[in-house]
Amino acid sequence: MRIGELAQQTGVSRETLRFYESLGLLQARRSSNGYRDYDSAVVLLVTYIRRAQGLGFSLQEIGQRLPEVWQSVHPESKMREILQQKLSEIDVRINQLAELKQQLSEQLMQDCPLRNC
Repeated sequence: MRIGELAQQTGVSRETLRFYESLGLLQARRSSNGYRDYDSAVVLLVTYIRRAQGLGFSLQEIGQRLPEVWQSVHPESKMREILQQKLSEIDVRINQLAELKQQLSEQLMQDCPLRNC
């Protein structure tokens, strides 16, 4: 399928699809006239990429973890493992932000909030 058809089926712009390809997330065959020709399985891949982004994964993370999922004998369990790791990372970040919030609140209670007076 050509890039326009892929864009239409996935709701992702042609520019975004080209960007994904430049990052190595997608691969297209080139026809003799230079047009991109995508396999129909790429629809699922693009859907996966968009869903992963919506769940807080960066494109770099997606690119690093994608081969693990697609090459796994049990992609569902591999995906579950990756999601659990992301959830743990978010928990750590939430704790760090809570500590920062506490420090800021304490600093605001000072007469001179930016320095120790």
